[in-house]
Amino acid sequence: MRFVLFYHSLVSDWNHASAHGLRGIARELLSRGHSVQIFEPADGWSLHNLREQAGDGVIKAFQATYPGLRSEFYDPLRFDFDAALADADVVIAHEWNEPALLRKLGEHRAKTHVRCGYKLLFHDAPHRWYRTAGTPPPLEVRSRVLSHYDGVLVSSDGLRRMYDSHGWVEKVWTWRDAVDTRVFRPLSAAGAQGQGARLGHGKAPGQARVPGLGDCVPSLDLVWIGTWGSAERASELDEFLIEPIRALGLRARFYGARYPQEALNTLRAAGIDYGGWIPDFSIPAALAAGRFTVNVPRRMRADGLPHTPAIRVLEALACGVPVVSAPWDECEQMFTPDVDLLIARDGSEMERCMEALHSDPEFARFIGANGYQTVVSRHTCEHRVQELLAICHELRAGGGGRDDLENTSTRLRQLSMAAPESVSHFPAAWN
Repeated sequence: MRFVLFYHSLVSDWNHASAHGLRGIARELLSRGHSVQIFEPADGWSLHNLREQAGDGVIKAFQATYPGLRSEFYDPLRFDFDAALADADVVIAHEWNEPALLRKLGEHRAKTHVRCGYKLLFHDAPHRWYRTAGTPPPLEVRSRVLSHYDGVLVSSDGLRRMYDSHGWVEKVWTWRDAVDTRVFRPLSAAGAQGQGARLGHGKAPGQARVPGLGDCVPSLDLVWIGTWGSAERASELDEFLIEPIRALGLRARFYGARYPQEALNTLRAAGIDYGGWIPDFSIPAALAAGRFTVNVPRRMRADGLPHTPAIRVLEALACGVPVVSAPWDECEQMFTPDVDLLIARDGSEMERCMEALHSDPEFARFIGANGYQTVVSRHTCEHRVQELLAICHELRAGGGGRDDLENTSTRLRQLSMAAPESVSHFPAAWN
């Protein structure tokens, strides 16, 4: 089939947490022989900030990491929808696109329903937490633009229930976050150093001891990757991160974009190193420097959308790094708490969990291995693409017949039952 994808950016993941999964989905579709055309706006703010903050070297590193992925830049005021969508079978517009583009896509679908015949899907994975001045609220956007869409792919059951209650579209499927295991995987010491050197960082820090992957001693106890955010967010990070690190005297390093000076002062006072922003594809090397990581989901969303991204948890576990997390919605739908990852309900529990992972390497290895197995057997981009193809056949996109649908469903069942040992980078000692 011919897929046409509208992303905020394929090239840039600067403060753009969705980019990792979107790249993985596109690459998986290409690997299966489908045609994929990706459009992103020429003036996208993430790419603009990437060039300003990091330079073109990161763009070259992206091209080296994803040699088969390319996007076409367009001017929203001059975009030719007829030419771009003439032969499309499936068009998917991600939530980060501007409301005007989302509305025009729906209008084009309604106008050319018989002549073009493509299926139009909205991918709702709201990883951003605030709207810019002058744009309508998120719920208002959805109510206005989705009437002509064939369906919505939502990243949580909570979002799906919201759609069902509003009745904006007829068909809604839960399509969760996923990890690209071609990029996010356990690294040997040589692999971590190679990634750091390729990005111009010189020799990468040491990594945690992973059976079957070398005996390099970690240089840090905790590596955390995320954004700082508002005052409410700072309070959560203080309870679940800063204070436990300070109390235990852990060696820690934080990575992320747009940390205000107040946040940098807080980190400095707690003895925490700040590494700045790093691109997604250098996260495995960064995580390899620590014994474990922490997930601190936001307790409240300012925009009212019921979704908590799981992408940072998936990335860490795909790299074999143990995770301890504050409570988050739908964790149980993806993982088994206290088996795949640890759950801490408050700051005191977080401190005890950190101490357990820090003082007991075998326990940490057990948690990391369990989480890794769950991710590679259930939550990869391969799994999500297989789910997407089943949805496309349900919609009769591209004229798919019953035999194709049955083949897709059979492959989906095989993936869900696949043993982790079938994954090429699964450490032999973890068997």
